[in-house]
Amino acid sequence: MTTLTAAPGTSTRDTSTGRVLARACAAEWTRLWTVKATWWFLAAAAVVMLGIGTIAGLEAAGDADPPQGDPAWAVSRISAMPAQFALLALVLLAVTSDYATGGIVPALQWTPRRTVLFVARALVTVGTATVAGVLLAAGSAVAAFTAARPLLRLPVDEGLDVLGTVAVVLAAGAALAVGLGFLLRNAAGGLVTVFLLMLLLPLLLPQFGYEWMTELALVLPGTGAAHLLLGEVPGMTTTSSSVVLAAWAVGAVALGWARLVRDDANR
Repeated sequence: MTTLTAAPGTSTRDTSTGRVLARACAAEWTRLWTVKATWWFLAAAAVVMLGIGTIAGLEAAGDADPPQGDPAWAVSRISAMPAQFALLALVLLAVTSDYATGGIVPALQWTPRRTVLFVARALVTVGTATVAGVLLAAGSAVAAFTAARPLLRLPVDEGLDVLGTVAVVLAAGAALAVGLGFLLRNAAGGLVTVFLLMLLLPLLLPQFGYEWMTELALVLPGTGAAHLLLGEVPGMTTTSSSVVLAAWAVGAVALGWARLVRDDANR
């Protein structure tokens, strides 16, 4: 393992872990928002979610038998499903870009406590993706409500339930992306893996008609996310979906942390 030391004249042992974590979070926050890719992925998520919300509202208003008093929050669940991939890509690239540029070495020289750096990067990226996703989900519902006014409603209680579900799905998916980023240390490999686990395999495996493939699809994180957001996955419940998402997120985070603290950072 490559040994990295603090700058001359300083001692990380004299600084509390809480202060080091706060400084690392501040640095990660600045790093995240000074990269153009962050803005591009957020813009893509915004276009998808707000666009779907607006289209859904216009379709409801133009229906020959328009809905009367239906909640607009349903569109938030639908729009969050495709938009989550832009947010997960944001998280994954925020983790792996340091490995592509070699920036992980100076990052660990300034924050040699590897667990602190891991926690800081995870907190900033997961928090940003989750908050952004929840705000855009709310915006999607508002867009549908505005486009279909006065046909749809925005009940607060249902909105809190829907946005809470979106937050859980995005937080679990972002944590999975963080773990895979630190584990694979490669943007292309991480993106392909996330795409397979969250979309392709959950859709493809049940189509083969084998029972074991269908059962395997039920334990993939994409299936859990689909059930929580859309509620159309036979054989799954809210509890089982939440457990599947949590297990994948925790497992990926644990593996990513283990590789960061045990292996050379520049390999």
